[in-house]
Amino acid sequence: MTEQDAKSPARTPAGGGPVATTLCAVLLLGLNTIGGFFLLNALLAEPQGEWDSTITDTARAMSLFALVTELLTAAVTEAFVALVRLRRWWFALPVVLILAGVGPRGVAGAAVASSQRSTRGR
Repeated sequence: MTEQDAKSPARTPAGGGPVATTLCAVLLLGLNTIGGFFLLNALLAEPQGEWDSTITDTARAMSLFALVTELLTAAVTEAFVALVRLRRWWFALPVVLILAGVGPRGVAGAAVASSQRSTRGR
């Protein structure tokens, strides 16, 4: 055993075995599914006409719900990674969904752009 091995403690799970890891994964998949549902609804929101301005508010609300859900998911993921239950790659899905909701070409911007395209074509 080297001196470095003696100084750094091994990162082992706190207990519970594979059942606890599976439960953590199922919880995160459920939260990511809820966030993805909100983002999908925001993307699929189509205005019925030029007069339909509530669709923009609906898309923004769905995007906000997705953002809140994914921030919660990222916090829960951090807790599970800190407990050595899951690996760091579990952060990938919340990050992608958060960027899709708040990016410069985010969901709210896509809904507004689609409403402008549909009114121009008529």
